[in-house]
Amino acid sequence: MPNIKQQEKRIRLAAKQRLRNRQFKSSISTLFRRLQQCVDDNDSAAAEAVVLELTSRIDKAVSKGALHRNNAARKKSRAAHIATSLSA
Repeated sequence: MPNIKQQEKRIRLAAKQRLRNRQFKSSISTLFRRLQQCVDDNDSAAAEAVVLELTSRIDKAVSKGALHRNNAARKKSRAAHIATSLSA
């Protein structure tokens, strides 16, 4: 246990940040599963909507510090690639 008041605060803040980061990452992986389901069902309109929501969620995660920007770019590229595989 910390003896310093500031360290107690840092532990509390880190716990909140860890929870927020986990929520971002979980929602992103859920949206990837939803996108894959749309592709499997050949539903291009729903897939486009999911891609828009997914990129928005990824950008928000980067701005909050939950994801690194290169990781986010890779995820957005992957989402676009999955969505274009539907039209091909």
